[in-house]
Amino acid sequence: MKLFLRTLGFLAAAIPCFGATKVATLHPILADLAQQVGGTNVEVVEILKPGADVHHFEPAPKDLAEMRGAKLLLASGKGMESFLDKLRDSLGAGVKLVEVGAKIPSIPFEEHHHEHAEKDGDEHDHHHHGSEDPHWWHSAENMKRAARVVADELSAIDPANAAAYAAGAKAASKRFGELKSWAQKEIAKVGKKDRLLVTAHGAFGYFCKEYGFEPISLLGIGRSDDASSKHVAETIEEIREHGIKAIFPEDQANPKVLAEIARSTGVKIGEPLIADGTAKVAHTFETMLAHNVRSIVAALAPAPAAK
Repeated sequence: MKLFLRTLGFLAAAIPCFGATKVATLHPILADLAQQVGGTNVEVVEILKPGADVHHFEPAPKDLAEMRGAKLLLASGKGMESFLDKLRDSLGAGVKLVEVGAKIPSIPFEEHHHEHAEKDGDEHDHHHHGSEDPHWWHSAENMKRAARVVADELSAIDPANAAAYAAGAKAASKRFGELKSWAQKEIAKVGKKDRLLVTAHGAFGYFCKEYGFEPISLLGIGRSDDASSKHVAETIEEIREHGIKAIFPEDQANPKVLAEIARSTGVKIGEPLIADGTAKVAHTFETMLAHNVRSIVAALAPAPAAK
C-alpha cells in the first residue's frame, strides 16, 4: 500500500495542474530545468528532444505546431541556435522567446597550446579564438543563474504562482550546488598537473573554468571546423611533452582525428564525453555532469594502490 501511495504521489507531481503554463524548450537541459522550477504549474514541451544534434537542428512545421499555445519558448542562446531570428518571425504574438544564456556571463573560446619553454623562462604561448563559447550549461553556477532566469520569466507570465517559481529555482539551485560539491570531491582525485582536458571541439570551457582544468581542443566550437595538420602536430607534441594521460572523444562527434593522435602517441582514449547535453543516456545537467566527471576521473586519476 505504501508503495502504491508513493507511486500515486510521484505521478501527481509529474502531471501539470489544469491550466498550467505551457513552456516549449529548444534544449533537453532547459526542459528539465523548466520542469524543476515550474513543477506542476507548467506543461513542458521538448521541441529539441534527447538524441537530436543541437548543431544541425532547425524547427520543422511539426515543431511549430507543438509550440502552439506556449507562453514561453526557452532557447540556449549565445549563438547556439542559428535559426532564432527566422523562428521569431514564425511565432505568434503570445509567445515570448527567451535566450537563457544571454543573461549568463560568457567566456571566450580559447585554444590552449603550450609551446616549448623559452630559454629565458617557462613562458607559455596561448592561441586565442575570438568566438563566444555557447556551452554555458557545463557549469553548476551557470545552472543556478539559469534557474533564476526561468523563475523570473515564468513569474512575469504567471504572477499568481511567482512564489512557487522562486521556491522551485531555490530548490534547483541547492541541488546544483550539491552536484558541484560532489564533482569537486571526485576531481580532487586528479593531480593538478594532470588537469589538461584534451577534447575534439571546444565545448568544455565552462567546465574547465569551474573545476580547474586547462582545455585543449583540436577543433573550434562547431563540429564543422577542421583540425589542420599543424594543429594536430602541435597537439601530438604537447601530449608527449606534458605526459597527458588521456584524450576524450565526444558522444556525437567523429573520433577520427583523436584516433589518429592516439595511434601516434599511444595515449589512452577515454570514455566519450557528453558535450552538448542532448545524449539519450544523459540529457539533464545532473546526468551529464555525473557521466563526464566519472569518465574524466577514471581516465586521469591514478589507479588505486593494490592491497
